[in-house]
Amino acid sequence: MELLIKKLSAKIGDTIPEPYYATTGSAAMDLHACMDEPVTLEPLGRALIPTGLAIALPSAEYVALIFARSGLATKHGIALSNSVGVIDSDYRGEVKVGLVNLSNESYTIAPGDRIAQLAVMPVVKANTVFVPELPETARGEGGFGSTGKA
Repeated sequence: MELLIKKLSAKIGDTIPEPYYATTGSAAMDLHACMDEPVTLEPLGRALIPTGLAIALPSAEYVALIFARSGLATKHGIALSNSVGVIDSDYRGEVKVGLVNLSNESYTIAPGDRIAQLAVMPVVKANTVFVPELPETARGEGGFGSTGKA
């Protein structure tokens, strides 16, 4: 599958790294902050961080998903403000990453910092069928810890 990427900033590939897969086993490529000045996220603060990139997925059979970087989340409390970013196949604007600081300390994002991961996945579009009853299962309506210790 070919992902078309447009550089919206001359910094991409120069002072800001291009997106890349960190290892041969990586499922997602790293995205970097593309900005002129650092941005400090205060506790519970949010910011929309530009990447300097736009993408074109080959068809509606694909979606690009933006995920948090596990190191930022677990070590510093920096997560995505919308949990997972969804880039539809027909979107052509700049890829931006909404971040939130869930820690009790300020955190500064510098130009070029790795801020998120981008994964491309196939899409399965469901045909919705409204029914009066759903098929029974052993679990039934049990949820939120009903299958074991929460």
